Amino acid sequence: MPRSMWSGAISFGLVSVPVKLYPATSSHDIRFTQLHRDTGARVRQKRVDEQTGEEVAYEDIVKGYEVGAGRYVLVERDELESLDPEASRTIDIRDFVDRADIDPLYYDRPYYLTPAGRTAGKAYRLLVEAMEKADKVAIASFVMRTKEYLVALRATDGHLVANTMNYADEIRPVEDLNELEFAADVEVNERELDMAERLIESLATAFDPAQYEDRHHERVVSFLEQKAEGRDVAIPEPATDDGDVIDLMAALERSLSAGKDAAASGAGTEAATADGRTVAYRDLTKAQLYDLAVERDIEGRSGMTKAELVAALEASEPVEARQAS
Repeated sequence: MPRSMWSGAISFGLVSVPVKLYPATSSHDIRFTQLHRDTGARVRQKRVDEQTGEEVAYEDIVKGYEVGAGRYVLVERDELESLDPEASRTIDIRDFVDRADIDPLYYDRPYYLTPAGRTAGKAYRLLVEAMEKADKVAIASFVMRTKEYLVALRATDGHLVANTMNYADEIRPVEDLNELEFAADVEVNERELDMAERLIESLATAFDPAQYEDRHHERVVSFLEQKAEGRDVAIPEPATDDGDVIDLMAALERSLSAGKDAAASGAGTEAATADGRTVAYRDLTKAQLYDLAVERDIEGRSGMTKAELVAALEASEPVEARQAS
């Protein structure tokens, strides 16, 4: 069970709901240590004065804010501490807004909020049920670790989720991206639009987060495990971009054709799952299809759609298997 990061109370009118805050996600980041190649000893970094080359003691280091080329305002630790927000153990609800009014750009990091104890259960439940019935999101603020956060509280499946939020002036204006001009002055014809819409429809499905995996993390972990076992690990050649201009219509036609071929095969060729069941390719997730494509060394698999993976896997089956299906 993760440790609570913060405890306090949600201020809801005259109602106070004691709560604890827990992280809702865990990072896949893999931590490496810097070592000397020859000795294997850890490498330490020192704080060095770039003018004298001498090491600087921690107590002699101050923060500097650059105000011009090579010009800094020096700031002492106690000066910054005096500017910290007043310590508080309250999540102060400011407003309730419609979910649809919040652009996902404003959401930052998710947390779970739980009752702080059994005696807080009823007040917590009251707030959750009231928010679920109203279908509103609470916008609040609170202080954690000397920093004040704007936070959105959402009631979902009987519990509260808190998302820290970006402030409005932290969102970069999309108008600053000049490359958008490349798409502003072009026209899309009806045939292209129709084919794109049909392709989207062919790929439409219910959102299942379990089918999307961090493949890079898995590859790195597998690589490290093999290295730790003393095995030789083959390093794949990086994919190269040939720089060819994309034929949009041809790409759309190939994608739709792959989808039609998969549908025309009915249940399609079947595959065995990890628990021994036999299922049609088209009933597998894209991640499962990709794993099969890796096993069969199907070229171009990384850029294929789900329909294209199905078609490629069916084509890779022995003739006898295709005839039997």
